[in-house]
Amino acid sequence: MTTIQNVAVIGSGTMGNGIAHTFAQFGFKVSLIDISQDALDLGLNTIGKNLERQVAKGTLTEQEKLATLSNITTFTDMKAGVANVDLVVEAATENIDLKLKIFKDLDSFTTDQTILATNTSSISITKIASVTSKADKVIGMHFMNPVPIMKLVEVIRGYATSDEVASLTMELSKKLGKIPTEVNDYPGFVANRILMPMINEAIYSLYESVAGVEEIDTVMKLGMAHPMGPLQLADFIGLDVCLSILNVLHEGFGNPKYAPCPLLVNMVTAGYKGMKTGEGFYKYTAGSKELEVSSKFKM
Repeated sequence: MTTIQNVAVIGSGTMGNGIAHTFAQFGFKVSLIDISQDALDLGLNTIGKNLERQVAKGTLTEQEKLATLSNITTFTDMKAGVANVDLVVEAATENIDLKLKIFKDLDSFTTDQTILATNTSSISITKIASVTSKADKVIGMHFMNPVPIMKLVEVIRGYATSDEVASLTMELSKKLGKIPTEVNDYPGFVANRILMPMINEAIYSLYESVAGVEEIDTVMKLGMAHPMGPLQLADFIGLDVCLSILNVLHEGFGNPKYAPCPLLVNMVTAGYKGMKTGEGFYKYTAGSKELEVSSKFKM
């Protein structure tokens, strides 16, 4: 069975830098790949800040922080970045055309032994694997945000994923201090098939004036013991990501219950994507931890 030592992570955004951080913290050599050095520098800066928080909390030593950072090398050239790695984890934007292009390139840039994983939160692993010549080596490795903290990894087998690759991915996830859960390859897998309709229903409740933003979130936090209300969570995930996942569910199942709320569609179209853009259902001010409802929804 292949031994995983060297890992490439494609994408240095929220999920990518979190995945790189986690692998590097557990002693893996990581090639972090993105299209620009500016994006990579931003990703490394985020990793550095998150490591500092771990040191401040006493969960990591200063020496371990430095060792983690030294395990990460950045690349703007994908071919160079994935050379001689045992595993690639793709963590690019949740866009099927982009992911298919990346996997076509990976098929020619990597060896026949390299495992190709995707962090997709909803797109078919089987479809992604179909553009490669080694579908048996393609698997879903869906981490949760924030990656260094959240324990779950959804491990999704494509139709042709081998038993060996599935077993290796499960064991690898455990080495990262995670709890892997194997699920089958259907739209949204398990996490988002259940989560996104809930978020969509919360948005419909706002759209239909059942209650305001804070009221909806308060009901779910206090009544259902959720640590974060669904509208705040949607902002945290990214409203554009929520919309993409709902579209995958709606198209994949052909069931109208997954149709995204028109309010969500309008917000994303207008550029209100949540925390990443500074405003969604709430308004986000740099340096402030106070939640303020967007002026669009103040009652």
